[in-house]
Amino acid sequence: MNAPTPEISRDLAELDAVFDQQRHAARQSPNPSLSERRAHLDALHRLLVENVDAIADAISADFGYRSAHETKLLEIFPSVQGIRHAKSKMAKWMRPERKSVSLWFQPGRARVVKQPLGVVGVIVPWNYPLYLAMGPLVSALAAGNRVLIKMSEFTPGFGHLLAELTEKHFRRDQVAVLNGGVEIAQAFAGKPFDHLLFTGSTAVGHHVMRAAAENLTPVTLELGGKSPAIVAPDFPLDIAVQRIMLGKCLNAGQTCIAPDYVFVHESQIQRFIDLARNEVKRLYPHVPTSRDYTAIVNERHYQRLQGYLEDAQAHHAQVLPLGESSPGERKLAPTLVIGVSDRMRVMQDEIFGPLLPIMSYQTLDEVLSYVADHPRPLALYYFDYNSSRVERVLNETIAGGVTINDVIFHIAQDELPFGGVGPSGMGHYHGEEGFNTFSKRKGVFMQSRVNGAWLLKPPFGERMNKMLKFMIR
Repeated sequence: MNAPTPEISRDLAELDAVFDQQRHAARQSPNPSLSERRAHLDALHRLLVENVDAIADAISADFGYRSAHETKLLEIFPSVQGIRHAKSKMAKWMRPERKSVSLWFQPGRARVVKQPLGVVGVIVPWNYPLYLAMGPLVSALAAGNRVLIKMSEFTPGFGHLLAELTEKHFRRDQVAVLNGGVEIAQAFAGKPFDHLLFTGSTAVGHHVMRAAAENLTPVTLELGGKSPAIVAPDFPLDIAVQRIMLGKCLNAGQTCIAPDYVFVHESQIQRFIDLARNEVKRLYPHVPTSRDYTAIVNERHYQRLQGYLEDAQAHHAQVLPLGESSPGERKLAPTLVIGVSDRMRVMQDEIFGPLLPIMSYQTLDEVLSYVADHPRPLALYYFDYNSSRVERVLNETIAGGVTINDVIFHIAQDELPFGGVGPSGMGHYHGEEGFNTFSKRKGVFMQSRVNGAWLLKPPFGERMNKMLKFMIR
């Protein structure tokens, strides 16, 4: 095994030092007050709103190009909104919850108190490097924790900017941002955090969970998978296409909850294709020069997507580009893939790009059977105005989250839990769910001065026999 480079050794030493600082600080001040927590969220709000353009520029540079409008709409706005929501609800979330007590234990009292866990680790992916750092950070700060964040090596420019901005607004023993490659990520996942949240691929999620298990660190895994969109035959197809294609094209499809494939009734396949082509042309008249269309993050991922298309064609699928691509700028035009099967890699892996397989169906039964036979997705989208069919789809499918008659919007609802299920993840955050994830909900029973506990003491005899007979009747 090769010795680590001086740079890696330095980064590992920094990880150790900052983790120890935060753990010590958490022990010294284990339960920050409401005002302290609000002050932390205020500092985070200032970090964002005072650096909007710098953040957008840094993320665009990392991608090769990304629209500042997309960054502001999809990352900065929901982050700011999450802070506002947490500040408005935090006092209520922190309040102890009174619980009822069984007749047998009255007049004792019971309650649940919420305590910060301590030091929370957050591993951030490259596709939304701001929002997927801020979401867990807001929840963890609202819950009163210290937070250590590991940024993706695929977005180094923004990662270093966020580290600099964080140092200006927070003490390192409160919030710190680390960068570095795979070696740092592996060491980070192996730290004995009080909770670890990872967002990324299912494949890497296995490694993170394995590393966390060495310390019995509880984990929240926000993974991905293949999120289906299903269009009912009588739903207005033009509306469905507009919403699906927008959701697929945002960030050039590099979104964990983007529609990964679409079920369209067999009688509407060609019309779907025509409408999709027109919609992409309307959104992005010329993909290579569009100021609104994002590049694929790096050459490796561009070639991965090209490999999916080549593999699909080799298995006799029809590949339909909906615009012109520009390989030099890694601008890959939205592309439909028709006639797909599970033999194709595009139907096995999470796509994470602007490729959209179209599957035909005859009955809703076959659609629900297909979804049930495959790994549970992070998101599911169903387009239908028939309430009984909507309820059937909700009842017969299991997914991390659902948007009906649109795509993606469920992630932006602060009152809804966000998280996967099975291969698409475990655990939840956002809003109160995030507060609870990063809190210990501790049950407390308070015995009254006058109580009947003495009746339960040995030596047991006839009196206890009569009591047990009554209690277990």
